[in-house]
Amino acid sequence: MANDLAGERDPGHTRGPRTMIGVPANRELEPLDPPMVPFAIGGIAAWAVAGLVLLVLGARSDWLWICLAGFLVGFPGLAVMIKHDANRRRRRAAP
Repeated sequence: MANDLAGERDPGHTRGPRTMIGVPANRELEPLDPPMVPFAIGGIAAWAVAGLVLLVLGARSDWLWICLAGFLVGFPGLAVMIKHDANRRRRRAAP
């Protein structure tokens, strides 16, 4: 136990490359590449909901303009994410 706390390992332990549980040692992990359109739509919806809440509460402040800007800037972002996902599908379809 004292050896474990000092950072030493048992002599019977084989040192090798670290592997994740359930992943074979010879398999390389690929980076995550999820579809991005749902994130863009979620961001647009979040700004819209926040703006509507501010309107219902009667808030007439800079936050309302910030929500409007976030909502409107989300549409060019959505266009970029649609293009990204099309390229993603093309990359995955290539051999």
